[in-house]
Amino acid sequence: MSTSENQSSGPRPEPPRTRDRIYRSPSALVAGVLLLVVIGWLGGDAVVTGEGRTPWLALAVLLFLVPLVVAFTLRPAVFANEDRLRVRNPFRVVVLPWGEVVSLRSGYTNEVVAKSGEKFQLWSIPVSLRGRKKAARQQARRDAAARGEGRRRGLPFGGGFGGLGGIDAGAAADAGPSRAETDQVMDELREMQAAREKAVGSQGEVSVRWAYEVMGPAGAGAVLLGVLLVVG
Repeated sequence: MSTSENQSSGPRPEPPRTRDRIYRSPSALVAGVLLLVVIGWLGGDAVVTGEGRTPWLALAVLLFLVPLVVAFTLRPAVFANEDRLRVRNPFRVVVLPWGEVVSLRSGYTNEVVAKSGEKFQLWSIPVSLRGRKKAARQQARRDAAARGEGRRRGLPFGGGFGGLGGIDAGAAADAGPSRAETDQVMDELREMQAAREKAVGSQGEVSVRWAYEVMGPAGAGAVLLGVLLVVG
């Protein structure tokens, strides 16, 4: 009896939090790895086989370029859970509780707008005009197929309330319009924001942290390269 009372009076474990959904650009990751391989190969060769000032120049260039390549290709990511959106861009990390998010916009770039009016670009979710055109072509083919099926079954434009043609049209409608992959990601983030913006755990302040771990080495490399070029 006393054992159960002691157990019930102890602290209750917090409910498990949902894991972050991570959104990154596969093409940027591939490009970043390839660039690092090429830069490392050329720079390493210059350091090992170069003469005079060449090894030092190569080291300065490596110190300057490698952080920048990592910052713009491998680093960008968006992390989303039920409480907040964390945006990791090339030179800073922005944490926005869902309660502080006003909207998620898609134009020529994807961005999140805070209540303060400040906008933050989502580097890891780039807008793909090619993807949008491809999705539009797929949607046009689906619409044409639905209209053709409706005419074949005697239901103009794939409509109607009876017969197999109506079922096919309904299935096509349930499938929803074709969307580019990055637009689907933005739709998913908008749904999360709409569902969690008033939750207690989704309130707080927007925080911004500069990525000095990227800016420091790149700046040091730029200074060293400038000194070597001036000294001659």
